[in-house]
Amino acid sequence: MLALKRIVTVAVMVYLLLAVLFFLFPAVRSSVAGLNSSGSPVDDERNFFYVLAIIGAVALALELVVENLDSSLLRREVGKQDGRINELKAKLYDTHQPTGTSPLAAAHSPSVSYPTAASAAADTEGEPHPTNPPATPTTY
Repeated sequence: MLALKRIVTVAVMVYLLLAVLFFLFPAVRSSVAGLNSSGSPVDDERNFFYVLAIIGAVALALELVVENLDSSLLRREVGKQDGRINELKAKLYDTHQPTGTSPLAAAHSPSVSYPTAASAAADTEGEPHPTNPPATPTTY
């Protein structure tokens, strides 16, 4: 696909160079247009520009088709590779899971314990609490 894309791109660039040559140099344009020689130079140049426009339209259409085809093939390939990466990640995740615990049990029992209100109350039972603390703090 890459070779076809490069061939089409080179063909379009050659066409553009020739078109610029024909537009910038009237002597070249009239001599190439006179190859058909229908008799009138005006008719020859009109037919020449008509053929030049047709060739340009075909080259542009071919360029667009090849670019879109290449882009869609690349997107499809990237999608396949992303799927393969996700499969490998899932397989790696599954191999690193501990075998003794299920994933649901691990989700419900965190490895780090956080203090709860009950455990904080149990820790401070031995400390004396003032029955009536002062309403305003002491000032120094």
